[in-house]
Amino acid sequence: MSLPDFETPLGTDTALIVLDVQKAIDNPRWNSKNNPGYIDAIAKLLKAFRAANLPIIHIRHEEANPASSFYVNGLGQPFKDEALPVDGETVITKTVNCAFIGTDLEQHLRDRGIERLIFTGVVIHNSMDVSIRAAHCLGFDCHLPLDATTAIDVTDTNGKTFAAQDVFDLYAAVLASEYCTLTQSKNVITALPG
Repeated sequence: MSLPDFETPLGTDTALIVLDVQKAIDNPRWNSKNNPGYIDAIAKLLKAFRAANLPIIHIRHEEANPASSFYVNGLGQPFKDEALPVDGETVITKTVNCAFIGTDLEQHLRDRGIERLIFTGVVIHNSMDVSIRAAHCLGFDCHLPLDATTAIDVTDTNGKTFAAQDVFDLYAAVLASEYCTLTQSKNVITALPG
């Protein structure tokens, strides 16, 4: 898929959001991911944002339900090795799927003059979707590098299973229709300051 480049270079009003990239997503229930290379794209974006000295915000999900792979005291709670925060990077904890509900994410962004958000993480049809929609409604300029996110198979209440790629394609189309601009990680990296 050919996606447009950024019209202007990215600056200090831009932040990289890394959403729910925790060991929980290595649980077998997540094995149907359609885009296994998503974690490599996130790692490249992290490296590029760090080199450009631009803000990075890690969102960690903590689930109260012990049955969840994101259970607060479970093995899935730590960040994946490829996406570990480094000193100086912000970590915000959420307890629901939306990164803006019950957190200080919006205030953190406003206080720093951040207006453009590059969303990465998991999964496009859950926390990514609702967080991007909320960010758009709050007036942020949202961008989604498609190679830096993923989906899994979804089964409806009638037992019909929708393949991860179909779920991914549908959610990307819906998000692009109103809530964000689709891009690729290479386009983001190219637009970063030198």
